[in-house]
Amino acid sequence: MSEALLLVGVVVALFVGYNIGGATTGPAFGPAVGAGAITKVAAAALMSVFFFGGAWTIGRRVVDTLGKDLVRDASVFTLEASIVVLFFVGLALFVGNIFGVPASTSMTAVGSIAGLGIASGELDWAVMGEIVSWWIVAPVVGFWVSGVVGRYFYPTINRWVAIDSSDGPLFDVRRVGPLPYPAPGPNTSRREFVGSLVVVAIGCLMAFSSGTSNIANAIAPLVGSGELAMNPGILVGSVAVAVGAFTIARRTLDTLGNDITNLPLTAAIVVATVSSALVVFLSAIGVPASFVVIATMSIVGLGWGRATRTTTIREGVRGEGTSVSVGALTAEEEGEELPDIGEEDPADIPQTSDLFDPSTTGRVIVMQNVVPAIATVGSYLTFRLLPWFGL
Repeated sequence: MSEALLLVGVVVALFVGYNIGGATTGPAFGPAVGAGAITKVAAAALMSVFFFGGAWTIGRRVVDTLGKDLVRDASVFTLEASIVVLFFVGLALFVGNIFGVPASTSMTAVGSIAGLGIASGELDWAVMGEIVSWWIVAPVVGFWVSGVVGRYFYPTINRWVAIDSSDGPLFDVRRVGPLPYPAPGPNTSRREFVGSLVVVAIGCLMAFSSGTSNIANAIAPLVGSGELAMNPGILVGSVAVAVGAFTIARRTLDTLGNDITNLPLTAAIVVATVSSALVVFLSAIGVPASFVVIATMSIVGLGWGRATRTTTIREGVRGEGTSVSVGALTAEEEGEELPDIGEEDPADIPQTSDLFDPSTTGRVIVMQNVVPAIATVGSYLTFRLLPWFGL
């Protein structure tokens, strides 16, 4: 019976990992695939390698937090309880996909485990408070860092990373003795080559940061139960993510996936860099981080910073030009320089049509809070009302 339950638990963990791979490969490598820097197969391969690297190195700290530290007595992670916790994580991914909103698997996993901890009376409220505090601080930091970049440095970065596509292959494989190395294609300029490498490198950073945080969402309950050791668990979760990257992620790569990768290339790089750095930092201190929430606030901050470039002090007093604008991110062509702040043509001030769609923005914010709440309440009621789990 125990072996059968463990098999069920591993299957559910594989399902969660499979969905994580499908959901995170597009945001990580969508810009690189869209720019023609790499193929979808190469994107999936890089996702698999760097996700595993993040999971194997820093990710085990987040696994310990969710599987051991969040509850005072890890014995509450029976096999049955672990399966229920993972079920609600998988359910959250499903609900998010149904509504077309990228749900936070980290927040959902914490919520599901918190439901178990509350029902059993074993939740460590100090650890929970620390996690929630970082969930509030990190998006605010992402907003302001991206806002400063958008207001003062975006045009310069845009000139650095702008990619002008040329005919023919972007990369050419050359050799020094028996060792191959990538080199610019026959028609590829050095700027195009370097810019493409930057985009791919940013994707690798995002994949690594995903591994540091998301591996815990797939395996922490099973590792916490003691039925699955850490290293085999990381291998199982990483394999599931790789399968998702090579299969269902192809659809997200076709459309460049989500809000981040629908941005201009420069904006996508800024958002990915800021968000990934914050996620890696939080994972290093054992805090499960929500890349989705941090990236969303980074997008808002970048849009606000770009929009306020067209706002003078006098205009601000009149209430003109003070709206946060995503359209400001796409208002300029690649490589176009902006005038100095305060010297813009009033006609360039973003119009109402450039602003965030309130209904879409509201739906995203609501669902990013509702989905973890569903997992928390559902988990709590399941463990509280069903005596089969022995709580």
